[in-house]
Amino acid sequence: MNAREILHRWHERRRLWLVLALLAALLIVVGSLTPGSEMPQRLPWDKFNHFVGYGGLATLVSLAGMRELRAFALVVAFGIAIEYAQIPVPGRSGGDGWDILANTLGAASALLVLARLRQWLVAAS
Repeated sequence: MNAREILHRWHERRRLWLVLALLAALLIVVGSLTPGSEMPQRLPWDKFNHFVGYGGLATLVSLAGMRELRAFALVVAFGIAIEYAQIPVPGRSGGDGWDILANTLGAASALLVLARLRQWLVAAS
């Protein structure tokens, strides 16, 4: 399979990527709005979770057909909205600027890697 075929297969599956993006967003919402007392006590570093979660979401949104810059803006806005939605949730500290930064850096990093991968695949074909 050559690089062009790989890109074509990715783009053929836009509906799949969209469904996975919606499921990832739902998972983020549930995880973010669960009261602190109901959360597992031993999770990996919080900022790493934000970085990976929003990086994954941004990748899925982009693979679903949205251009990288729009995917980035959408995912960052979603992350900010979730942070502020956490404010009334017991045991959660909403509106955390460091969480928003981790979300933003995760989305940006993932989309940069995806854009480079796409460029490399196009150049390889």
